[in-house]
This record gives sequence, structure tokens and C-alpha cells, in this order.
Amino acid sequence: MGVDRLALITPSIKAVGIAITSEDHREIARLRRSEPWFTAGLAAFEAIVAGADTQDDWQAVAPFFYGRWDATARAHQAAEGGQRNEVAAAAFAAEGAFDPDAIRAALAMFAAPVLLLSGALDWALGPRPAAAYAGLFPDAELVVQAGGGHYPWLDDADRFAATVAAFLR
Repeated sequence: MGVDRLALITPSIKAVGIAITSEDHREIARLRRSEPWFTAGLAAFEAIVAGADTQDDWQAVAPFFYGRWDATARAHQAAEGGQRNEVAAAAFAAEGAFDPDAIRAALAMFAAPVLLLSGALDWALGPRPAAAYAGLFPDAELVVQAGGGHYPWLDDADRFAATVAAFLR
């Protein structure tokens, strides 16, 4: 028995060798310029890019990962530390953990329909890299959820559920 359908929700781009650039991040960030936290968040991002970051800078950019920086997003972000296995995360991101060329070749032969869902405000994936990722499959549909961040199920649960359910039918 094989895979009939595959839904990838804000997937990591590391394994397939797609990069999200600092300019991609800035472009997505600028969409948030009316937010009250934007100025501090952008300054923190620039410190991170310059390699002069602190833990406070990483906290200041947290809103960029969400479509809305509301109580739900803040609670989700606050719980993140307890949900991450640092040993596994380090192994996942280790040098040589992936062979992007081999993975791309395998994806090019994956015949089942694929849904790749990203948020329009997804700072971790971004619409441009998401489109490149979807292009690796012969039969992929890219859905960019308006107003969604890296956690689109938090930003508009009904739209997210309807999109995924329609694909999986």
C-alpha cells in the first residue's frame, strides 16, 4: 500500500536545499509594518542577521511567525520550549543530515497528489520558497493561506481545516 495523498503543512525547506533569504524575511516582515511590535521586531531581526543577536532578539521576532500576535499566538509561543527536543533538533539540522539532490530526485518521482500549505505571512517558509518546494513534485497544489503565519491552523482554523479536508477527500 502506497501513499494516496500527501499534505505538507508549512514544511521545513532544509531537506530539499531551498533557502529563505534575509530579503525574503524582510519582504514578509514589511507586510507587518502597521503592527505595534514591528519596529522592535525588525530591529531584532537585523541584529540576528548581523550575528549580534541576543535571546531578547529572538523573543522580539517571535510575532513574525504568526499571522496574528494575539493571546493564542503568545500562549503557543510561550509553550514552544517545552515541545522541542533540543537533541533531536540539533541532529535534524546537523551538517550533512540531508542529501538535497537525492531528496529532490525522489520527490520528482512521487506520483501522488500533494498539498503544500503555507501562510502568506509565514516567516519561516515564505510564499516564494513554498512555491519552489511545491514545484519539486509532479502533482502539487500550493495553497497560501491569506493572513496565515507559520501556524495557519492558529490564524484561521476553519479555513485551514476546510482546505486540508477538501484535499484529503
